[in-house]
Amino acid sequence: MSSGGGSSPTSSPSVCSRSWSISEDSLKRYVSYASESCIQELLAASDSGGGDGGIIGSNGSADDGWKVLAYCNGVEISKRRAGAAHVFRSRWLLHAVSPGKFMAVANAVDAAKQWESDLVDARYIREIGDELSIIHLKLGGDASKRTAGLFRRRDVVVYERRQTMDDGTLVVAVASLPKEIAAGLLPPGAAASSGRGLLLQSGWVVEKLDGDPSCCVVTYVVQLDPGAGWLPRCFVSRLNSKLVIMIVAKLKKMALATMHSAAGAAGIAADDDDEVP
Repeated sequence: MSSGGGSSPTSSPSVCSRSWSISEDSLKRYVSYASESCIQELLAASDSGGGDGGIIGSNGSADDGWKVLAYCNGVEISKRRAGAAHVFRSRWLLHAVSPGKFMAVANAVDAAKQWESDLVDARYIREIGDELSIIHLKLGGDASKRTAGLFRRRDVVVYERRQTMDDGTLVVAVASLPKEIAAGLLPPGAAASSGRGLLLQSGWVVEKLDGDPSCCVVTYVVQLDPGAGWLPRCFVSRLNSKLVIMIVAKLKKMALATMHSAAGAAGIAADDDDEVP
């Protein structure tokens, strides 16, 4: 048998055997720059195809790179090539969900809970600024419930940046940190089992709908790293295309459930007030 087959998990070195010691100032500069670039990519994706009214169901311009894959029930799914992989995008018109209500559930932790049922832990490990954080997501859960080698334990470190633009548009950018930086931020035990970068880019752009403050237009963009090693390459594009639908649909349900719970609590409080002599 050839000695060059380094794919065996028993013989391969850990993908995070190296880590970088980085100062707080350097970390802040890197994350600020990377997150600003991600925000600009998200805004460009939301602008493609026109403005309000034409943003959903439009074929976009011929040179913007986005190819519409499907349009159904007011949801547009499209993709754009980025190097050897694709970026996937969904655009939604959400009725009865205001921008503020959706943003309350549009965050890295709640999104991870929706598409990774075995999210073991999620915690904020650095606060870089008022709206810029670094989060440790511990994924994988019980290995006995997984197909061997397919969904192994993963420690993923992402940044999350939330920003309100001058026109009121709300943006959340989430992406993985480089594996060497991530390994340096994790506890020693976690660093040894940490997988490579998972999210090359992802996030939401939430725009208010002119004339109807109770509705909003949501653009969700996601690009998983096809070389991360945690999932076979043949599944990555398929998972990307599912995520852009599933994440927003589930977060919408969470937003509506939160609104209904708040309304119910307000009704109970009002009833109690009426009973006071």
